[in-house]
Amino acid sequence: MTRERILITVKTYPTLSRKYGETVCTAGVREDGSWVCIYPVPFRRLGEEEQYKKYDWIECDLRKSHSDPRPETYHPIDPKQIQTVSHLDTRATWRERRRIILDTAKVYTRLQTLIDAAKDNTLSLAVFHPTKIKGFIWEEEEREWDPSKVEQMRNQTQQNELFADEAWRQTFKVIPKLPYSFSYQFEDDEGRASELQILDWETGALYWNCLKSCDGNEQAALEKVKEKYSGQFCQKDLHFFLGTTQQFHFVAPNPWVIIGVFPIPHQTQMELI
Repeated sequence: MTRERILITVKTYPTLSRKYGETVCTAGVREDGSWVCIYPVPFRRLGEEEQYKKYDWIECDLRKSHSDPRPETYHPIDPKQIQTVSHLDTRATWRERRRIILDTAKVYTRLQTLIDAAKDNTLSLAVFHPTKIKGFIWEEEEREWDPSKVEQMRNQTQQNELFADEAWRQTFKVIPKLPYSFSYQFEDDEGRASELQILDWETGALYWNCLKSCDGNEQAALEKVKEKYSGQFCQKDLHFFLGTTQQFHFVAPNPWVIIGVFPIPHQTQMELI
């Protein structure tokens, strides 16, 4: 068991696990720029004082996962004991976020380097700087969770102390499944074209908010999401937080997905002095 101090940079959209119930993958960097994935976290079941935001510094007791071979994956000893100690704001053109994420952590620009590292099991989280954004797209998905998966998950979580209370079942019923998946199309610094799905919680939340503001008009909501990700974000110095999924870590030709975006303002020449 190790007490860790981590800057949270990633919270993925909630997913269903047959073993753990509704979970969120959270990840972040230590002071030295090395990555940590904290899984599973029943985030929406945590009390308000226990929930943390992106760019919060947290402290928690972790142990290396025995069931997940990816090098950065750790299990929280007790998710309810995760403590927020401070928040890293955006003052001075995101100076401190820039220092930790871009200057201390390693930034990759070549996708093949990351694919090779995943195959060698030396990396499953990374900061990536695309050379050129080519597009932002969406695809329609199943609109409801797989009923058989839900039933199997419920049966197993009845025996899991972390999810044994009735409050989890009440929370679970209101989880909306995203009816669309979203992806960036981009090139790396070798001109390699790729398309990676975005699993960021903020992307899903933005869609639901846009759908509400558009009075349920899905096409209008999708265009609003696109305007932010393909318009506003592309005017920034856009970086991706990339991660691999356990299922495809060793076997997929490209196991990486976008688990978060980092649309940092461009630095001016004066700020570099």
